[in-house]
Amino acid sequence: MSEYHNSVLLKESVDALVLNPDGAYADATFGGGGHSRAILKKLSPKGKLIAFDRDADAAANAPSDSRFKLIHNNFRFIHNYALIEAPDGLDGILADLGVSSHQFDTAERGFSFRFDGPLDMRMNVQGAKTAADIVNSYTQEELERIFKIYGEVDNARKLAQLIVAARSRAQILSTGDLDNAIAGALPSFAEHKYLAKVYQALRIEVNDEMRSLEKFLPGAAKSLKKGGRLAVITYHSLEDRLVKNFIRSGSTDGTETKDIYGRSSAPLKAVNRKPIVPEETEIESNTRARSAKLRIAEKQ
Repeated sequence: MSEYHNSVLLKESVDALVLNPDGAYADATFGGGGHSRAILKKLSPKGKLIAFDRDADAAANAPSDSRFKLIHNNFRFIHNYALIEAPDGLDGILADLGVSSHQFDTAERGFSFRFDGPLDMRMNVQGAKTAADIVNSYTQEELERIFKIYGEVDNARKLAQLIVAARSRAQILSTGDLDNAIAGALPSFAEHKYLAKVYQALRIEVNDEMRSLEKFLPGAAKSLKKGGRLAVITYHSLEDRLVKNFIRSGSTDGTETKDIYGRSSAPLKAVNRKPIVPEETEIESNTRARSAKLRIAEKQ
């Protein structure tokens, strides 16, 4: 399913994850199924793989394999399902936090400024809140907050002011409407990079991505058996910081808890001290891999 999505750091992540061919594994972000197929190739007939995806479109990519089960839900609920599907614990969990190429390249999903389409951005199209709802109903202060925190946009206040002014004249309903509304905030250089930050911030807010990740990480740690591995691929500093903090301290905010003997209570231990990044050849064939970082940890 390469047309749906090109899996990033495929070999590196799967090779580090699957150490027991007879084990039970989870692909927390199924998407086009590239990572899942690679995992299944490494599993024996006794192996098992469960996968999660909120996007109903992903179901079309599900492999016909008795060892595989696709769950249409948010990965933040992984522990609930692991208790049922793998009561003895999972041997490995993989999460690729990137948005699928299919979502970016489908105009009507509204994920990209490259197309004029409805300002949607919902990963689960049954979700209640769209990006249009946000830009038309959030206060100027709320808009400034999400652009500053989730997009790391320098002129977040001016950006929010322009949106509020534009929507007072007419609702902002399409990606084109949004691009026109914020044209005055775009730098004369690197316009695409700026727009990518704006769209990233809105997408994160629409899909509650940071809170989902904050729930997923401790759920994943609980779901792993001792010696089981967690492999997470991140694409921007916000999510990478949460993953790094959790692996190091057991908390997404970096607060470390120790027992009376001074030993850390963090459930995981980093396998790779520095994140693994794609080779230049992979970036050349898939530019969306350029910001990817892979962190691997093992359950203690």
